[in-house]
Amino acid sequence: MEGILSMKCITLTVDGIVPYIGGIVLVRRKNEPFKGHYALPGGIVEYGETVEEAVIREVHEETGLECEVKRLVGVYSDPERDPRGHFVSVCFLMDVRGGELRAGSDADDVKVFKLGELPPLAFDHSRMLKDAEVMLSGILSKVQEHNDLSGR
Repeated sequence: MEGILSMKCITLTVDGIVPYIGGIVLVRRKNEPFKGHYALPGGIVEYGETVEEAVIREVHEETGLECEVKRLVGVYSDPERDPRGHFVSVCFLMDVRGGELRAGSDADDVKVFKLGELPPLAFDHSRMLKDAEVMLSGILSKVQEHNDLSGR
């Protein structure tokens, strides 16, 4: 029993890649680690919550956008990816369904960046975006085409 009580545990987190208005939604972190850096919206999965429910909740809390999960991008489990400890993240590509873009929760700011003009990112979020690049190229070109037709 002693071994079980002293066992270290990982923390399960989620991150959402949110294509929006021809770019990617990023939040500027209000808290450490990486305070002031931009990151994908995301956070810790709550007990009793699925990872899909968690990413929908976290994206809404941090960006004001109502989203659905479009597809899994990957699972990121490098024990060194977060300076607070061993955090495993499940990253999803999201589809915006509504809401209004605004910073909330632990986000200091929220902005949309073009894929080729991203600022330095927190954690391993650059890798997540690189892994989703093929998925994103088709989506972002369709969004830009729609914006061109509607005069945005």
